[in-house]
Amino acid sequence: MKIGFLFPGQGSQSIGMGKDLYEKHESVRKIYEKVKDITGIDVAKISLEGEIEELSKTQNTQLCILTMSLAMLDLLDKQNIKAEACAGLSLGEYTALIYSKALSFEEGVKLVQKRGEYMQNLLPSGEWLMAAIIGLTAEKVEEVCGKVKSGFIAVANYNTAEQIVVSGEKNAIEEAETIAKAMGAKKVVVLKTVGPFHTPKLLEASQVFRNDLEKITFSEFTVPVIKNLDGTVYKKEDSIKEILEKHIISPVRFSKSLETMSNIGIDTFIEVGPGKTLSGFVKRMKLGTVLSSPI
Repeated sequence: MKIGFLFPGQGSQSIGMGKDLYEKHESVRKIYEKVKDITGIDVAKISLEGEIEELSKTQNTQLCILTMSLAMLDLLDKQNIKAEACAGLSLGEYTALIYSKALSFEEGVKLVQKRGEYMQNLLPSGEWLMAAIIGLTAEKVEEVCGKVKSGFIAVANYNTAEQIVVSGEKNAIEEAETIAKAMGAKKVVVLKTVGPFHTPKLLEASQVFRNDLEKITFSEFTVPVIKNLDGTVYKKEDSIKEILEKHIISPVRFSKSLETMSNIGIDTFIEVGPGKTLSGFVKRMKLGTVLSSPI
């Protein structure tokens, strides 16, 4: 059995996530306190007893999900459950980098705080949505985007062979839903994430974020991490700073990432964080066994 960890991204959040772990384990409470000390943001209060509107702000969502994942990693480590490779979806890639020791806990938390702030505050004007198109191939979804005339739209996430996320202006997403259904899509689901994430519309945010990345010294990986940008394992010669800058404006190739994990021998997957979305992808792609988090 070769274990791989999967770290969720934005959209997996819900009020009360991690509450049972927070109440049960002192070590979990310490991690939430540590993140609060680093950022000045009370992630426990926002996650466990806040309003969904507050949690759903990108600058809060990303920190809260990261914190829960880091707390779960601490508990897994105490049980000597370790991964031989890992991948994260979007925000989750930062959790993977922290787990692999390429990025320190403190610097990782600070980067995610800045990333969330820029993605929240440097959005272009307009009303933006993200939606999952289910039941069409990637090629068909790209064709849908090409047919939309009412505004900007682009593919943001290649999750599985037939679950593709698009990001764009509200009118464009609504038009895409009509076109996709006419082309045979089973359904179109509007997501809890609001913004043109993983598209060139966040170019300003990615450029500003590069200034923060330049201050970071990355270390060698202790565990292989599969990157969103192309679904391959990070190599020693890769420029992590350049990859993370592009990460904000480039589509997430998560289905390729999961295939890569399977190809390097990972046959057992544990989702470390809120929700079970990534576990669902593994099951749909029939890549191995999904374990419920044993904590």
